[in-house]
Amino acid sequence: MNLVQIIFSPTGGTQKAADIFTAEWNGPAKTIDLTSPQEDFSQIVLSPNDLALIALPCYEGRVPALAAGRLAQIKGAGARCALLCVFGNRAFDDALAEMQDLAQKAGFQPIAAAAAVAEHSIFRQYGAGRPDDQDAEQLRSFSKKIMEKFQSAQSPAPLSLPGNRPYRQANGMPIAPKTAAGCSRCGLCAQQCPAQAIDKTTLKTDKDHCILCMRCIDHCPSQARKVNGLLYAAANAAMKSRLSGRKENRLFL
Repeated sequence: MNLVQIIFSPTGGTQKAADIFTAEWNGPAKTIDLTSPQEDFSQIVLSPNDLALIALPCYEGRVPALAAGRLAQIKGAGARCALLCVFGNRAFDDALAEMQDLAQKAGFQPIAAAAAVAEHSIFRQYGAGRPDDQDAEQLRSFSKKIMEKFQSAQSPAPLSLPGNRPYRQANGMPIAPKTAAGCSRCGLCAQQCPAQAIDKTTLKTDKDHCILCMRCIDHCPSQARKVNGLLYAAANAAMKSRLSGRKENRLFL
């Protein structure tokens, strides 16, 4: 039996939640990083004896298309999996249902699912510090139940998860990171961009390919990647009422 993390976590929030999960399993988990543009995911094949955690962030109530496309290349081959959808203190809408569909099409058998709150990747003041100690205790307890279900001899019943089909339309936000004053031209932003949307010479962002994951801003050693201040403020004001207040995790077994 192999334990596997299949994860898309550009700024670390999804990774933090995923690590809480797999720490409760019996042994270290191999990580398959869906943010890597160099990986040939079509060569990854699991087995029916494996247990995978598929951990993806929720962008506008959907799975990021880039992550969905890379997950679809992996061959689940009957491996059982838990689904972990990480959302930034608003709602997960159709993302968990979409993850279920993607996992099944790739050959996985979903046996459990969770929607967990993490710090919002764009508006970092919302969900700050999440998952916190309360979240971690809840997720650890749930992870143990998943392992018990995996180890039981019973055939898993189909999961009933919330969400709409067809999924909601994701329209994106009218902002994209750009290079600002203080840039050292190290090129780290272009190297680490999951979508390869940053030109390696000019460091300009291709808005048509940028998925607004915010990794370039989060990882810039010079803090020289920014979004337009006025557009950011307008988007923040529009989202404030939906992002405020403590949202809770949802667990499905």
